[in-house]
Amino acid sequence: MSLITATLIALACLCFAPAVGAAATVSARRPLRGNDTLVSAQGKFELGLFSPAGSSGDRFYLGIWYKNIPGQTIIWVGNRASPLSAVASAELRVSADDGNLELVGPTVASTSPVVVWSSNLSSSLSPGSNNTAEIRDNGNLVLVDGGNSSNVLWQSFDHPTDTLVPEAWIGENKLTGEYQALTSWRNAQDPASGVFSETLDPNGASEVFYMWNRSRVYWRTGVWMGQAFARLPEATKNTIYNGTYVETPAYRRVINVLYDNATITRSVLDPTGQAQMYIWMPTSQSWQLLWTGPMLQCDVYALCGAFGVCDQGGKLPCHCPPGFAPVSEGDWTLNDWSGGCCRSSPLTCAHNGSRTDGFLMLPDVKLPDDSLTVGAAQSKVECESACVKSCSCQAYAFSAGECTVWYGELRNLQQLYLDSDSPGSDLYLRLSERGLQDLHSVDREKMGRKLWFVLGIILAGVAAVGASVILAWRIVLARRRLVSMANENVSFLAVYSYGDLRAATKDFSERLGHGSFGSVYRGVLKRHKGDNSIRVQVAVKKLESLGRQGDKQFRTEVSTLGCIQHVNLVRLLGFCSSGDDKMLVYEYMPRGSLDGLLFRDGACLSWRDRYCIMLGVARGLAYLHHGCRECIIHCDVKPENILLDEDMSPRIADFGMAKLVGRDFSRALTTMRGTIGYLAPEWISGQPISAKADVYSFGMVLFELISGRRNSKGYSELEAAGTGGSESSLTFFPVWAAAKVLEGEVGAVADPRLRGDVMPKELERACRVACWCIQDEEAQRPTMAQVVQALEGIVHIQAPPVPRTLEHLVTLM
Repeated sequence: MSLITATLIALACLCFAPAVGAAATVSARRPLRGNDTLVSAQGKFELGLFSPAGSSGDRFYLGIWYKNIPGQTIIWVGNRASPLSAVASAELRVSADDGNLELVGPTVASTSPVVVWSSNLSSSLSPGSNNTAEIRDNGNLVLVDGGNSSNVLWQSFDHPTDTLVPEAWIGENKLTGEYQALTSWRNAQDPASGVFSETLDPNGASEVFYMWNRSRVYWRTGVWMGQAFARLPEATKNTIYNGTYVETPAYRRVINVLYDNATITRSVLDPTGQAQMYIWMPTSQSWQLLWTGPMLQCDVYALCGAFGVCDQGGKLPCHCPPGFAPVSEGDWTLNDWSGGCCRSSPLTCAHNGSRTDGFLMLPDVKLPDDSLTVGAAQSKVECESACVKSCSCQAYAFSAGECTVWYGELRNLQQLYLDSDSPGSDLYLRLSERGLQDLHSVDREKMGRKLWFVLGIILAGVAAVGASVILAWRIVLARRRLVSMANENVSFLAVYSYGDLRAATKDFSERLGHGSFGSVYRGVLKRHKGDNSIRVQVAVKKLESLGRQGDKQFRTEVSTLGCIQHVNLVRLLGFCSSGDDKMLVYEYMPRGSLDGLLFRDGACLSWRDRYCIMLGVARGLAYLHHGCRECIIHCDVKPENILLDEDMSPRIADFGMAKLVGRDFSRALTTMRGTIGYLAPEWISGQPISAKADVYSFGMVLFELISGRRNSKGYSELEAAGTGGSESSLTFFPVWAAAKVLEGEVGAVADPRLRGDVMPKELERACRVACWCIQDEEAQRPTMAQVVQALEGIVHIQAPPVPRTLEHLVTLM
């Protein structure tokens, strides 16, 4: 069943009915008071006063949200800059004076009701107090002329906040010069305007800009190509949703077009500056993220504010450098890093320059913008001297004989790693003498604690002279380890005993599957949600390839895996470490692994499902390779390790096994049935393995998704031509498929069970990507980030060559 079909069936079961206490319209005679709401005719949208989820509940806003979707998803806010302090005396009404729609109520500054928001039309445009307001089934709040209901005087679609729904728009009114743009919320609990905005190019081009502080473009869609924007993905085009550029003598607009009215989608400018497109999945009762731009959070300009450092591999993207602290700790807990960092100790620079300030080196960073080159400095010492002499100089860098200095606040600092596309530089950040002393004191204190800790262990060892004492000490250490495991980075992971998981799996009686790293069993665990206890299905993996790996190493590896979360990776829920028994507890995937749905007799995935799986797996691997602090190589990408949730969304499994068992996979992988068909040539030849090995394996999986058959079974060209033929004519399918792609006959590669029901452009795109992924040389293969862009249609893919080494590899299978 396709994603669209499942959505239609589920939505057909919904019954829309106005809620009790809900009004049909608002007018001067019928205002909306207190907690009353306004509901659209078919009950799809609701308007009223709300307090943001998680906030203290003392700020209230006029908003529009989906009526029948659990968890209030706000799509529009009226008084985002002027919250009300109470609801009881608040009133949304049509003004008896000028016919405007207005919100009246108490604020923190005024306990007496005041107008906090208005449609703000001139008297010539708002005919009178007979005007009425209603919310329509597309989510548009409209104010209409009381004498002519077809005359719309004002509408919320002309004034979006952070969200676009189908039929809403952003763009330019050419007659007035006014621009409509999306502006992010400040954070999840504050709908006030943030620092990020989305708008059409003010210079007149048919391109959408994403801007920081309305002054600096950090991402762009590319120009309108007639059917789509050049850099936006085409994966959902003509099937679900699309942003369409329209230009007339009166306006330039990007309007959201929905191709199936039963589907619920929204496009949001997130408080982190990323554009995000969601679709509602009724089966899981959740929003599914379809695409994000830019893909990496650190590509958003100044995400971490002044002096903040963006670290794509960190648990959170932003941190303050040593000697600095967040300007607002409260904002940072809400993932609002825009306030940046400030020095813990202010600089002591005098007007004639300071000789007491010093510098702290930040290694391997992407240097901030707005620098100034000092040509006179010939050495690092001279460069530092040039900076320290100026009170406004904040940092310097000296590289390749060039001295660069920065004045004022530093923005867009980014931590880089050895595997980054561009090398980092050393930045010397200015700190006061007191600030440097504090850092040295902290270092000395840490060293002192380590020395005392070592001394304590020695004394404890001397004291532990009896066997009973040694045994007791071991028990204490074991308990401390368990507490430490629960309190470290994996604090959100559950720690289970062997008995817990044995009982949950009914003595490991129902095996879901077996692989090189162990067997997986179905289990049921009790989890607490508030005051209630619920039963949750889980998958328990008993690890069998860890050898003598100790508790400490296992705890370290699990702490790393616990921090890795992505919509296309199976989520780790907990673990067990009891002697030699090591187990991992994962979320349960009800649809099982991809191989069961792809190769099983009678099963046939639709092309839409297959392409969504391709994209999801690519995004998951791109996150492992490029989004984590350390590049994680999966080393065993195959359909058996791709699981599917209830909504057919793919989740990569066993992505942490590479870290848990190390890099020596020769025994494990070569003994696995069929796995060798996914191994890159460098595996066979014994060369060092890089992330490009996963790219190769992904290419092999792509061919299987496209063809619906195992690559290792071969293919008969005579049979494909319908002339029969002997089995001696069999060739390795990817080799045959690559040749067909090069000849332009991509239709011949598709699964015949699809009966031609494919998207031709997507088929050609997927075939070309697969061919590039399985190239003999690593350097010729794309990165997974490039694969994602290619499958999304953002970049054009040249015709690939046919890999020749594959013919030789067939003999090894």
